[in-house]
Amino acid sequence: MPDCRVSKVIAREVLDSRGNPTVEAVIVAGGVCVSAIVPSGASTGRHEAVELRDGGKRFLGKGVKKAVSNVNSVIAKKVAGMDCRQQADIDNAMMRLDSTLNKSQLGANAILPVSMAAARAAAATTSTPLYRIIGGMSGNKKFSIPVPFCNVINGGKHAGTSLRMQEFMIVPVKFRTFKEAITAVSETYHALKGIIGKVYGKSSANVGDEGGFAPDLNNAEQALILLEKAVEQAGYKGSIRFAIDAAASEFYNGSHYDAGRLYRAEELVDYYLDLIRSHKIVSLEDPFEQEDFDSFAELRRKAKIQIVGDDLLCTNIGRIKTAIAKKSCNCLLLKVNQIGTLTEAIAAANLAYKNRWKVMVSNRSGETEDSFIADLAVGLGCGQIKSGAPARGERTAKYNQLIRLEEDFGLRMAGF
Repeated sequence: MPDCRVSKVIAREVLDSRGNPTVEAVIVAGGVCVSAIVPSGASTGRHEAVELRDGGKRFLGKGVKKAVSNVNSVIAKKVAGMDCRQQADIDNAMMRLDSTLNKSQLGANAILPVSMAAARAAAATTSTPLYRIIGGMSGNKKFSIPVPFCNVINGGKHAGTSLRMQEFMIVPVKFRTFKEAITAVSETYHALKGIIGKVYGKSSANVGDEGGFAPDLNNAEQALILLEKAVEQAGYKGSIRFAIDAAASEFYNGSHYDAGRLYRAEELVDYYLDLIRSHKIVSLEDPFEQEDFDSFAELRRKAKIQIVGDDLLCTNIGRIKTAIAKKSCNCLLLKVNQIGTLTEAIAAANLAYKNRWKVMVSNRSGETEDSFIADLAVGLGCGQIKSGAPARGERTAKYNQLIRLEEDFGLRMAGF
């Protein structure tokens, strides 16, 4: 039997993709040494688990250095000697140490990298692929490579332009393998770069936080027309569809939504319906502000497409239950750092499945080179992943890991 006891836990401060500090945790167990790095978001839901950060909107006066210290001085002592295969035991022990509902005592960015590293340690000590370790935790036995939702035009907080909606994604829906799908995405991405350069000038083909282009557009229609032209030029008309993450809380002023012009909630429903009909949109995320369960439900009832909850849900079981009761969504956006442990994230996914929702595993805008979420999506068998554009190392790390998993284990790509 392998020795799976944790002998050492340490943390250090490293950088995320925006050059901001974040936390890496290292676990030594059974003679192996593994690590995990936690990402962070720019547009964050108010119900997310709390990160201890060094500045910005959620400044707590403690910062990332405090989160690192909490791992090294508090969490490490508790986790030492525990069996890394017992994920729930490790996660529950850290939650008890923290003793708050939102992990504000130790910080989600202290707890989560240890949680992720524990799963990696279980994989390494037992010579088992990480996705299978996650599948065992979740009860899933049907593994598949997820369809990528690739953010190729950035707006909102990801770009700093006049475009209010945050992400415009291309979705490869008619491909046999992930490698073929991501190739089509990459070719479309490069076609889009050329089109933007010609129409708006080469400087407009600069990229935002998630690797998508950030031309100074005024509304969603302009972004979608660019995507349609790029898909046709790349030769994939009919094989690629579109998705939007509106991140509407970021352009809500308390009574109206500023999406190129001012809309009341009921007017915004009609606007989205027009976009869906006109531009082959298959998925719409956070179309309303993060407390408006009822408008989500109205759009879901009328639209008949995938309505995804991110800021609305924050990977939080209590909020997911509210959305289930109100019929607000039919897909959970799963971000492990919104809730703070792998155990809780898996529980949220399983609750979504139980209620016939879909699940989309997602990156954050402040990402890292850690490819953990690729294995998470495969392990959960969710069939969908959002990891930014096919550019920048922190984004391609996830896509490259999915290419490896497809090739090494003969996994099939999910349908959408």
